[in-house]
Amino acid sequence: MTESTTGTGVRHRLPVRKLFAASVGNALEWFDWTVYATFSIYFATAFFPSGNDTLALINTFATYALAFFFRPLGGIILGRFADLRGRKPAMILTIVLMAGGSVAIGLLPTFAQVGWLAPILLLLARVAQGLSLGGEVSNASAYLGEIAPPARRGRYSAFFYISTGAAVLIASVLGFVLSKNMDRAQLNSYGWRIPFLLGGVLGVIGLWLRRSLAETEQFEQNKVKAQRVKRPLRTTLVEHPRAVGQLIGFTMLSTLCYYTFFSALTSFAVKTRKAGDVEVFLALSVATALFVALQYPMGALADRFGRKPQLLVWSAATAILVVPLSTLVRPGFGGLLVVFCVGLCLYTAMTSIAPAIMSELFPTELRGLGIGAWYNLTVAVFGGTAPLVLSALSGAGVSTLFFWYVAAAAVISFLVILKLPETKGSELR
Repeated sequence: MTESTTGTGVRHRLPVRKLFAASVGNALEWFDWTVYATFSIYFATAFFPSGNDTLALINTFATYALAFFFRPLGGIILGRFADLRGRKPAMILTIVLMAGGSVAIGLLPTFAQVGWLAPILLLLARVAQGLSLGGEVSNASAYLGEIAPPARRGRYSAFFYISTGAAVLIASVLGFVLSKNMDRAQLNSYGWRIPFLLGGVLGVIGLWLRRSLAETEQFEQNKVKAQRVKRPLRTTLVEHPRAVGQLIGFTMLSTLCYYTFFSALTSFAVKTRKAGDVEVFLALSVATALFVALQYPMGALADRFGRKPQLLVWSAATAILVVPLSTLVRPGFGGLLVVFCVGLCLYTAMTSIAPAIMSELFPTELRGLGIGAWYNLTVAVFGGTAPLVLSALSGAGVSTLFFWYVAAAAVISFLVILKLPETKGSELR
């Protein structure tokens, strides 16, 4: 894959294999996390006492949320590991942890077989995945940012969510196929295990791809400097407070968008709004394919016109549209298709350049830790609780409040983005 270098006529060849190898771990991470949220309506009663399906689903989402709070710990430990030892060994470790957790969930005994040991084992598997994901996003983002030429950092960053979107698409298509060809009893019994076991297979492929990666020049040039940093987490706050605040500000909306449109809405549409699971999975699959297709064009657009215009459009449009869109979540394929397509197309303005934006906030010796700690803390607080909050509000009959909550987060993010410096074409610190 090639493209012209502006003003020189020289052809720039994208290192596609390297970009996919760096991104494949993130794809596996999000495949597993999406599968958990998407198939929770089928396996909730497998790990918790039967008799109250709503309570079992809330407990399942509580486990989902608790695992998120291990993400900041993973971001700190694995982010610092990447700053000291290298991006490559850190990315290999994260993919092993995630794939192992996925296979474990697919093979776990049920509550009927081992009692309360079942949810405990489920939680432990989720904790391993939470630690893994905490390190994966920061380290893969740093890697992509560091290998990219300054004028093409948006294009390189786009591969992060091309792989993520492809993985989520596989998860949603899998949900569509399984729900189409299995009845509810089969899905509740064993069908939900299939995607988790498939995650283990994807992990082996990802591990094979990552073993061939070379370490980044940025890391090699700054590893001694990283070793000299004392109290690195405190250093991010003391020396880079503005970067920390900006990262938290736009990540809050980003994570709410992700969990609203990629996971929480699926169970909400089926359980609360009584939409058919087949039409929900089909609408999500179509929208996710569009989401993947738009990543590279949006990354190239940001390299040409800047990061801020895209981010401002995304946050402003989300603030205005998310509540009206929620009224279309009901039985009927057309309305669901509009909800997923509009929400995810807007979201591409952020996802296509997320690794670039985050990498540009911190210097190399703090990049893995800085992104890992503060990105993951924000995701844990807002993203990890999103399905639980939506389920609880739906149970109380006030589900619309959740979408007002997302709109309020969009307003805050818009104000934060207004203060961001424009970094297109800049050198990493």
